[in-house]
Amino acid sequence: MLQPIIEATRHRVEFVVDRASEFEAEARDATPARDFVGALDGDSLAVIAEIKRRSPSAGVLSAALDPAEQAARYQKGGASAISVLTEPEFFDGSLDDLRAVGQRVDLPVLRKDFVLDPAQIWESRAAGADAVLLIIAAVGEDAAQLISVAEEAGITPLVEVHDEAEAEIALGAGAAVIGVNNRDLATFTTDLAVAERLAPLVAPARARIAESGIVDEVDAQRMAAAGYDGVLVGEAAVRADDPAALIGLLRGSSIRERR
Repeated sequence: MLQPIIEATRHRVEFVVDRASEFEAEARDATPARDFVGALDGDSLAVIAEIKRRSPSAGVLSAALDPAEQAARYQKGGASAISVLTEPEFFDGSLDDLRAVGQRVDLPVLRKDFVLDPAQIWESRAAGADAVLLIIAAVGEDAAQLISVAEEAGITPLVEVHDEAEAEIALGAGAAVIGVNNRDLATFTTDLAVAERLAPLVAPARARIAESGIVDEVDAQRMAAAGYDGVLVGEAAVRADDPAALIGLLRGSSIRERR
């Protein structure tokens, strides 16, 4: 599933690259980004709650989703940050969703997309993103360059890995915030044992996030016990009848060990 998404992204990136200097100028003039890493600190497990209308694995989650209203519910429940899917073709997202969320809540906002080129990082900061996802499975050894550009742009890179080899690349590239995705991007199956297995390897990172497959407080406890500073929750949060209550349960279910 990953390759078609990357190919579609490459076509869109051409437009972004053409406007790279414009996005960089806007980003440099923008107000400073909110502190994504600092938002993850605390005794309770941090929750990054996601805005997502659809996914290739689950199909439509909420066609009528109002990103700003959903983000406000997440903030009410105690979310530490908001993740916004901006990929349009496979996830029905957009940068307009990110802008709407950033204007509505006080929390740091993560742009979750398939970032392949430095121009997308400047575009993200210009649109108001405080953090940007970098997927090692998509960028490989280019991670170091993209991390450097993110730091120059004043935006936090959340570097995503799925196995030992990708974790080594992320650490070698200088990733300070690492997300371990429990979802196999080739098959889209999830297994929380992935995060548990990789936890010792990614321990040197400043902050560690467990992504995908966390649906309740039992899962949250499991990730906290493995040593993660936070969890990224998507489908469960979007589908929840009371998103604020779910976020509260996930946060309150476990006190993580401070390192």
